[in-house]
Amino acid sequence: MEKFQVLLVEDNPDDEFLALRALRKQGIDNVVVAHDGEEALARLLGPGSPGGGGEFLEPAFILLDLKLPKINGIEVLTALRGNERTKRVPVIVISSSREETDLKCCRELAVLSCLTKPVDGKEIVGILEKAGLFDIHPS
Repeated sequence: MEKFQVLLVEDNPDDEFLALRALRKQGIDNVVVAHDGEEALARLLGPGSPGGGGEFLEPAFILLDLKLPKINGIEVLTALRGNERTKRVPVIVISSSREETDLKCCRELAVLSCLTKPVDGKEIVGILEKAGLFDIHPS
């Protein structure tokens, strides 16, 4: 990875704004935003994925909303974990939902953590530190 990059997958403009602000306060400013699951998969998996084409990303980690249009967050996670190149990319789920079925799926799909919106940048950095991924932080 040439440059530290984060993929934020969020369809709500207000939540996107808050997440970007929280990340910037932590020194994370190279954030690419996908506005639905289809766009996220196209950017991560390339032309053969739903939505096709787009920039081919290799993010240091992904912030993923679960309640997305077109392809929901659980389907995105399933696709990522089923792909050899993306199966180990760290994912932090952000959602206003605390549905037990969603949380169980997230655990089974090896997410780092499930956070409730709005996003807290310090909490994200803390999760990355606990996972031994702090060295990817750009500071």
